[in-house]
Amino acid sequence: MTQDLRAEIDREVAENKILIYGKGTKTMPRCGFTLETIEFFNRFGYPFEVVDVLENLEKREVLSEMTNWPTLPKVFISGKFYGDTDILGPMESSGELAEILGQTFGAAPPPTIQLH
Repeated sequence: MTQDLRAEIDREVAENKILIYGKGTKTMPRCGFTLETIEFFNRFGYPFEVVDVLENLEKREVLSEMTNWPTLPKVFISGKFYGDTDILGPMESSGELAEILGQTFGAAPPPTIQLH
C-alpha cells in the first residue's frame, strides 16, 4: 500500500507545477493554514492545485515520511518540496520565490482582475 501511495504522490507532483497537499480543497479549505497557503499562491496568478488529504491518514503519513515534514500544508514546486508559507514567505520577501516561479512557468503570470 505504501508503494502505491508513493507512486500516486509522485504522479500528482509530476503532473502539477505547483501542488499543495492540505486539508480541504482550493474552493473549500478546511483549515486556516491551507486557506493561508491558497491565498498566498492566488496572489501570484500562476495555476496551482490542492489535494485534500484531511481524511486520508495513510497518505498523510507517507507524505510526512517522504518530506520529513510533519504538518500540512505541504507545497511542491516543479517537483521539489518547499514546506509551507513559513518557508515560502521569506523566500517571497527575498525575491527567491519569484525567480523559482519564473523558471517554473517560463513567463510572467497572466494578469488577474481584482473585483471589489
